[in-house]
Amino acid sequence: MSTLIKNAHLVSPGVELFGAALELHNGRVKKVFAAKEKLPAGCEEYDAAGNMVIPGFIDVHVHGGMGFEVTSDDSKATGIIAEAKLREGVTSFCPTTLTLPEEKLAASLRNIEAYRKAPTGSKVVGTHLEGPYINPECAGAQNPAYLRKADMGEIRRLNAISPVALVTYAIEMEGNLAFTGELCAAGIKASCGHTNATYAQFKEGMRSGLGRLTHFCNQMTKLHHREIGLVGAGLMEDGVAIEMICDKIHLCPDMIRLAFKSKPIEKLLLITDAMEATGLPDGDYQLGGLAVKVSAGAARLASNGALAGSTLQFNTAFKNVVEVTGLPLAQLVKTTSWNQALDLKLENLGKLEPGYIADITVLDDAFQVAAVFMDGVRKL
Repeated sequence: MSTLIKNAHLVSPGVELFGAALELHNGRVKKVFAAKEKLPAGCEEYDAAGNMVIPGFIDVHVHGGMGFEVTSDDSKATGIIAEAKLREGVTSFCPTTLTLPEEKLAASLRNIEAYRKAPTGSKVVGTHLEGPYINPECAGAQNPAYLRKADMGEIRRLNAISPVALVTYAIEMEGNLAFTGELCAAGIKASCGHTNATYAQFKEGMRSGLGRLTHFCNQMTKLHHREIGLVGAGLMEDGVAIEMICDKIHLCPDMIRLAFKSKPIEKLLLITDAMEATGLPDGDYQLGGLAVKVSAGAARLASNGALAGSTLQFNTAFKNVVEVTGLPLAQLVKTTSWNQALDLKLENLGKLEPGYIADITVLDDAFQVAAVFMDGVRKL
């Protein structure tokens, strides 16, 4: 039987329809109906009651939530995080690891793969390895004890356990230029982060396939009038995709506006960079074994006050960019799923059009999640 989502404020990349309807069949969008078009009979119906109906969010940078971390020893951690992501309207995500020993990363990927084969929440579309091949001067909340040189053999071993979608590393470190080419040849996305690279070093990396920046502006070379660094690179290079933590802490509203004004919107990727305290009250937590204090929603290392991931939820990130930029919803919705799908070459995700996978999030006027559909089935 088909499912009909009716009375929808439908928002998809380049499309905004009021009073619309969506017919879902066999896990895909079968047809989109404009207001007052005749609707099919005999469907199971969901009344969106005028709420916003959008493609399910894709969060490609998630360390944890609800007291658990992707790299936790607890085999249930990925499932608990994935179920929490679903409540934010996230239908696909990349569990994101930290700078840790290979044996710890391997154990984490075994847990991720077990979840991937029997999901209970959001889908895993591949693991994001953040580190360990980063610049010690820009370690931030990554544990400096486990930093090491890039090793494609390690990546291949981890990828054999569970698919690795992208790797964050510092392009300027010894051997990392050749590493860029090896990642790209293996079909793994190369992303620069925790880096002190110059613009020239980043440009050299671009020639080897580097075209992405992890948590833009944070733990990367700042913009200066005599060296534009990686913040300048992200703003100037139209082909470079940038992750943005739009919690108004990692990026102030003016920087959010600047990025949206300067960049092609297709190259902006909303992420959460969520850590284990996400969804929980302020208090004492940890990130990769480092003590973290969460106060007023901001997660910082207890040792030096450095930001240590975020407690941002994805629906709030979307709400923030809508309020801060004032841009049309049909444009902004690209930054929540379509751009991520393009960046990671995920087919048939990120739009509400016939033939696309029916991963759908319904948001009320306050951007709270009212319902979530995955593969055409209501999950929330």
